[in-house]
Amino acid sequence: MTLDAQARGLLDAMAAQGAKDFAEMTVPEAREMGMAFIDLQGEPEVAEVTDTVVPGPAGEIPVRVYRTAGDGPKPVILYFHGGGWVIGSIEVADKPCRLLATIVDAVVVSVGYRKAPEDVYPAAPDDCYAATAWVAEHASELGVDATRLVVAGDSAGGNLAAAVTLMARDRGGPAIAHQLLIYPAVDAGGEYVSRVENGEGYLLTKSAMDWFYSHYLSSPTLVEDPYVSPLRAASHADLPPATVITAGFDPLRDEGDAYAAALSGAGVPVTHLQNPSMIHGFWWLAGAIGHTRGSYEEAGAAVRAALAV
Repeated sequence: MTLDAQARGLLDAMAAQGAKDFAEMTVPEAREMGMAFIDLQGEPEVAEVTDTVVPGPAGEIPVRVYRTAGDGPKPVILYFHGGGWVIGSIEVADKPCRLLATIVDAVVVSVGYRKAPEDVYPAAPDDCYAATAWVAEHASELGVDATRLVVAGDSAGGNLAAAVTLMARDRGGPAIAHQLLIYPAVDAGGEYVSRVENGEGYLLTKSAMDWFYSHYLSSPTLVEDPYVSPLRAASHADLPPATVITAGFDPLRDEGDAYAAALSGAGVPVTHLQNPSMIHGFWWLAGAIGHTRGSYEEAGAAVRAALAV
């Protein structure tokens, strides 16, 4: 595998600027650093954007709704942003959600779930599940097609999307038509070659992963919980068809590959889109890495095919 030249240039520029590892930052510093990704995401696209709230287990959950032009009802994508359950926000995920809505021609609902360390597990998946259930129940008033409901997310958001599919299966609904998992974190306690090979120098580090999990989980024993580590679920049968995106220079590569294999082995239809030249986080970097737009288009085609749109 050869690292993409634009990704290499970005990493070199960050190193030259003295960028610190997340593990060396306070939570406020890390959140401020996360906001810097907005400048690397290119120009926004989409027809209409609305901010609102939906009810959650601990109060109102902020959501941002993205609509493309044209008649509906259209598919709906619940999007859960990345950021290690600690950083990231609706604002950081704004341009990615606009691009995803445009490429799939779907309504995207970006969920501002509670984050750690203020609200540790299970606050985040509980909020994401509640938002998904609410959208499914109120599809007609939202003007979306509940039979074509997708959950999606990047990194920690991919973890949350996978967790929501398990929760929906275990709790008898809502019905989820597809899951789009972008370099998902699916095994909190696993040991993988990619965590060694890519544990330093490729944006997300092994020490940063440990820092994020230390804020998210109140006890190390929670790594066995399938809603924390979806790969560790007793069964992956009866889960929605999946599109799984992985990156070659990502500490999470091998667990993403393993999750795609686990789903497929359980009889779940899987489209596995590998990006061998990419680093973790490249879906947040459409303005800096040319490959990113093509990945959105490839993923969008897979989702549209799965939904027959």
